[in-house]
Amino acid sequence: MNKDIKKPNSIEKALEIMLKFQDIKPSWGIRELSTELSFSPATVQRILQVLKSYEFVRQDPKTRQYFIGNIFYRFLESLDSSNNLTRIGHKFMEEVAMATLETVHLNIIEGDLRICIDNIESPKVLKAGMPIGNRSPLYAGASAKCLLAFSSEDFQDNYFKTTKITPVTENTIIQPDKLFKELYRIKEQGYAISCGERTPGLGSLSAPVFDNKGLILASLSLAIPEIRLNQEDHLSNCINILTSAAKSFSKEMGLGTGKF
Repeated sequence: MNKDIKKPNSIEKALEIMLKFQDIKPSWGIRELSTELSFSPATVQRILQVLKSYEFVRQDPKTRQYFIGNIFYRFLESLDSSNNLTRIGHKFMEEVAMATLETVHLNIIEGDLRICIDNIESPKVLKAGMPIGNRSPLYAGASAKCLLAFSSEDFQDNYFKTTKITPVTENTIIQPDKLFKELYRIKEQGYAISCGERTPGLGSLSAPVFDNKGLILASLSLAIPEIRLNQEDHLSNCINILTSAAKSFSKEMGLGTGKF
């Protein structure tokens, strides 16, 4: 046994437990977490009880499963006000939402995933949703592929070396040669489009947002039901509105007009 390996302290264990509550698995039992993290059940139970007392987690009285707590709603306003990207971007999102009447969302890369950091829902009865905090692989869906396509070659090389490409739905592109061609096409045309790659029946349209150095900051995206995505006039209108807004957004983030 290597004596130099540092065992996590109580705070680190609590953080590791909290980080397990993701959208891919939003609920956990004590024994599940114990097995997943190799912590004793007693340790997991003790930490969860403390987290529960501060509302960081909540527990279903029937299933005894733990979920993320409601306390995080208190941080949303503060997070939005301190995040320059969402603060500036929201006005562009409002313009796109008003002009298209579709769900608009803003996404960034977090580690090796796409994460939604802001959204405005469509007012229509039939609509596609994209909740804040939603994560997905960078190879699945327009909002994710847009981020990957405009990332640096070094980032892409490392991503494909360390990521196992597995299908999210039957429409997910998993063949490397097809995926590389798709990323090239996205970069050439300046936007990404997908249908059913993450959720059957739902499509997505996405355009890149750059910083003052021309590096990818975010993807400005529309979530659109497949039935409206297949309407050529509506799709063309959405592409024009979204790409125009993304260019204006990039300029406000400092990108020079000659570099876009």
